[in-house]
Amino acid sequence: MSIQPVPAFEPPYVMSVFTSVRTADDRGYSETLDRMTELVGANPGFLGYESARTPGGLGITVGYFRDHESLAAWRRDMEHQAAMKQGRADWYESYTLHVATVERSHGFVRDHGDS
Repeated sequence: MSIQPVPAFEPPYVMSVFTSVRTADDRGYSETLDRMTELVGANPGFLGYESARTPGGLGITVGYFRDHESLAAWRRDMEHQAAMKQGRADWYESYTLHVATVERSHGFVRDHGDS
């Protein structure tokens, strides 16, 4: 399996950038993350996400949505709200959320050919 970034989408679209530092106690985090990934994937306006964590513990997750209403629907989801509340109580030392409308998007994929 090759690692690829989320493809460029036709603008405009919306991105949410969630930057976090987690606590040492992450019991239940993985299970909740799996459930949130399943739930957000059912949102018709969800385009995809990318996530990375540095060895020092800084995490960045970028979610892509077709429009602000799709992102708002995700924010209103009751299971997502419960997970956000648990995150503040148990899993995050700190976090920041940035939301932006993407005006330009393009990508590149190297062609390795068939030979």
